Amino acid sequence: MQTSNHKIPHGAGQKVGSTRTLSTVRDHDGQVTSQVKRSVLPGGLRVVTEQMAGARSATIGVWVNVGSRDETPALHGCSHFLEHLLFKGTRERSALDISVALDAVGGEFNAFTAKEYTCFHARVLDEDLPLAVDVLGDMITASLLAPDDVEAERDVILDEIAMHDDDPDDVVHNLFAAQAWGDSPLGRPIAGTEESIAALTRSQIARFHKRHYRPANMVVAAAGNVDHAALVRRVRRSFARNDFLSGDESPVAPRRSERGRRVTPGTVGATRPFEQVNLVLGVAGLHRQDDRRFALGVLNTALGGGTSSRLFQEVREHRGLAYSVFSFASHHADSGLVGVSVGCLPNKLEDVLTVVRAELAKVAAHGITAEELSRGKGQLRGGLVLGLEDSGSRMSRLGKAELVYDELLSIDDVMARIEAVTLEEIHDLAAELFTQPEVLAIVGPA
Repeated sequence: MQTSNHKIPHGAGQKVGSTRTLSTVRDHDGQVTSQVKRSVLPGGLRVVTEQMAGARSATIGVWVNVGSRDETPALHGCSHFLEHLLFKGTRERSALDISVALDAVGGEFNAFTAKEYTCFHARVLDEDLPLAVDVLGDMITASLLAPDDVEAERDVILDEIAMHDDDPDDVVHNLFAAQAWGDSPLGRPIAGTEESIAALTRSQIARFHKRHYRPANMVVAAAGNVDHAALVRRVRRSFARNDFLSGDESPVAPRRSERGRRVTPGTVGATRPFEQVNLVLGVAGLHRQDDRRFALGVLNTALGGGTSSRLFQEVREHRGLAYSVFSFASHHADSGLVGVSVGCLPNKLEDVLTVVRAELAKVAAHGITAEELSRGKGQLRGGLVLGLEDSGSRMSRLGKAELVYDELLSIDDVMARIEAVTLEEIHDLAAELFTQPEVLAIVGPA
């Protein structure tokens, strides 16, 4: 396998109206198996595609550089509310028309809101990609945000918040974030609260949409059987409503912060009539641009990333203390968290905490073994390659690289960075992270 480029800068510096080939992957016979291209349209809208040899489907996503961390307290939940409303209809299509358009061709169509971005995505047969582009363009640029739809969807979102409040995993992770980041946008739940959603007005949501849903703040990413030039032409037509593709603004660069956001240690709890106790125990982690994130990926895998991991073996297999136990690492532009999530019976709580703390202390003091290092690298490499055989995963990789990272790394480069991780690097990182004051969230019966 040969790759023409490895590290490709994001499109913030690319000239409007230009197209670049970012990478080309060839097999041993010299045949192109994958090619990534980027075009920048008027207004700064970026179109990034990956042509995958042999694919008969395509996945497209519209990524918007706005999420719950961009909200003031008065706008808490607005990003997620707006995501819902864009499905409710335009001048050309009703909400039913939007649903029927993709259902009629067997497509998959959805959206999600995160703390730092929002994504609308569709997976279709390659021949139906123009339809998906047109529906997405219509929704993004010409949504009515009708007052009646705002009121109807308000009730839907309040039901969704109530549903999350009945899910112990959602409750404990929201508590964990709130303790770690306090009453800041990162510390608040993405969906908002009953009070904030009830108070949001149609005019507030419309202003939020106008301010953030600008072409320079967005990326159209597609992967699969995609012809780049044809897709760019279709995007030009479908996103041209209401003079959306106008102006001379350049693409917005990924958000960065010179000052890291402080994580506040402490313990927080909530009483719920659940059968289990759910807990998250963690510490401050790494921000998104930290090169040590590859070492953290290997460490996280060895610690709690699978059935052979330390935590799974010690907590579940050897001691039978819990059914579910795993570790995680989350990264944001200026902060991150590393933690362990466990669900157990109430009478096992103290034993679980003792064992988890002991395992974290062991890793901090001694690192991991050479066997764990090799196994962790293999698990990461295998997960990466297997995941990227799907056009949806490839589309997400492109969208995130363009919107939130400083560069697009080739798969070979990511594999090389994983392989370059050393035992010493992991030991140093574990000693730094797991000697910090802890954040603990617990949810369960009184």
